[in-house]
Parts: sequence; C-alpha cells; structure tokens
Amino acid sequence: MDIVDAHCHIISEDLTRYPKAPIGGKQSEWAATRPVTAEGLVSRMDDTGIAQAVLVQATTNYGYDNSYVLDSSRRRPERFVAVGTVDPLRPDAAPSLKAAVGDGGLAGVRLFTSGSTVPTQGEWFVAPETFPFWEQAAELDLPVCLQMRLGPATGQLVELLERFPDVTVLLDHIGYPDIAASPARAGAEVAELGVHPGLHLKLTHRNLERLRDAGDRAGDFLGPVIEAFGARRIAWGSNLPAAEQSLPALRALAEDVLAGLPEQDRQEIFAGTARRLYPGLARA
Repeated sequence: MDIVDAHCHIISEDLTRYPKAPIGGKQSEWAATRPVTAEGLVSRMDDTGIAQAVLVQATTNYGYDNSYVLDSSRRRPERFVAVGTVDPLRPDAAPSLKAAVGDGGLAGVRLFTSGSTVPTQGEWFVAPETFPFWEQAAELDLPVCLQMRLGPATGQLVELLERFPDVTVLLDHIGYPDIAASPARAGAEVAELGVHPGLHLKLTHRNLERLRDAGDRAGDFLGPVIEAFGARRIAWGSNLPAAEQSLPALRALAEDVLAGLPEQDRQEIFAGTARRLYPGLARA
C-alpha cells in the first residue's frame, strides 16, 4: 500500500545550527526525551514501508524558526515536504508567508490555538488582524493545519470557514473529539462540519487509540464522518515522536482501526489525500 505520513516531527542533534527556541519558553517532553532526526525518520520510514512524510514544525522546540524542516525537505525532496509555523498576527504575516513558499519552501503552515505553545490564549486565529494571512493562504492555495479543540471554539472555526471559503484547513487530530465518551455524539459533532468544502481532517493516534478502545462502536464515529467528508478529505499522520509508540505500531494501529473500510477509502486516507494537499509529494 502507498503510505504517506501526513504528520511527524523531527529534532536535530546540532544545537549550534538549530538552537532551541520553543514558543512560550517550554520544550515539550517528547522533544527532550525521544527526539528523532530527519535521518532517523527516513530509516524508520524505510523499515515501516512509508514512502514519504510531511515534516511538521516542532514548535515546542524551534518556535517560528522553520530552518530544520526546510533544510531537511530540501536535502531529501523525494521523501519530505515541510510544514512550518508562522505568527498570523504579525503585520507582515501575509508577505512573509508568500516569501516562505515556492520551490524548496514551505508546503504548508500550522497554527496553534491553545496549549503551552500559545502565548496569546483565546481563539485569536479568526481575529481581524489575521485576515491578511488567511487571504494570502487562500491565494497561494496553501494548506493551513489548525491545532484546536472542538467545543467552545467550534463557532470560531465555522466563522473562519465561512469568511474564507477558499482556504484549505486541515484540522489536526480532528479537533480532539471526545470519542471515549460517545463515539456517536463525537461523530455527529465532526460530521456537521463536513458542509465546509475547504475543511479536511487529520486522523492520528490521538483519535485512533480512542476508536480502537471503542471496539464495535468505532463505526458510530467513522461512519458519519466519512459520509460527511469523504475519505478524500481525511489524511493519516503518525504524530511520531510525540506519540510514544514506534512507527510500525502506529501504522498497525491505523490499519487495524480502518480495516473495515473499502480499499479505495483506505488508500485515500493513507496517501491520496496528503498527495493532493501537498503536490510536492506527488511530484516526488
């Protein structure tokens, strides 16, 4: 099976060339205790049968300095594309974004809306100061990964999608729906968002572990979500090494949970969606 890992992180051993600069000043536990270099990731991908990967900026290690993911994707363009982190509140966010993409540049960006990596709390990602950023992202057809929790912030997400219908948004970890409490209710909550054609979902271990634990009830979540979005708007990502499991274990987790889906749907989730979102992967 063709597999693309749409969400993984890398940490360099070269602290001189790539110094730590976590947003908020706090390095994540996984970045400190189980970092993976770009070379190490290639080796693990080879051992796991994963063709290509999307390198997502480790904000809790490098902040807004995207040098390592960019350098790594430029060294191995046949294996990687880079998704960086930017500050959309900066007055120069739009021109800076435009300058960062293109040949050998960023293939996408990621925004945090909550947690230790966000110095400004609240749903600022739809504040008027960010509008030039979103307009530029739409013009560039650049996917924006959004790390947020569904719930009180869902209204702001809908406002964003309605204000900028041409923007491609990839919801990290599917917005952390509470599958454990009720797969059916969580599935209905996510499925309601499927009416927005620019919204895509990133399926990771944070969802898959809950679905595995739900057993036969996993279909109560997957059924309405796939019906609403279609497999062509869902992409799998390992979240290595933030996820504690090995890469083969993370692949096996996804394959086990999704085993009941049609082969075409699984192919879209494991590779097709990511290749459309990030054309650099398809070219490689």
